[in-house]
Amino acid sequence: MVLILKRQDGFTLIEMLIVLLIISILILITIPNVTKHFSSIDQKGCDAFVKMVQGQVEAYKIDYHDIPTLSELVEKDYINEGETSCPNGAEIQIQSDGKVVVKGE
Repeated sequence: MVLILKRQDGFTLIEMLIVLLIISILILITIPNVTKHFSSIDQKGCDAFVKMVQGQVEAYKIDYHDIPTLSELVEKDYINEGETSCPNGAEIQIQSDGKVVVKGE
């Protein structure tokens, strides 16, 4: 009786460790890049929100010939009640000349 040994194909432990090492290195490279972009995304979202509120201030000025406060914009349905701060939590304010700015900037 003759036994024929078949070659078993598969990954060795060393090959698996090398693959895991490469994946770990790629993850370590990409995570800092992703976290850097979060702050710029928040800033762009806040800038867009300020421009939207500025547009509503201009619409209010056309309708009422006066510069509104945030509460007046909410009362007259120019903005929704929860839309008095940027998506990142920064508070906005309307200056006496009608310009919308982020507090602290």
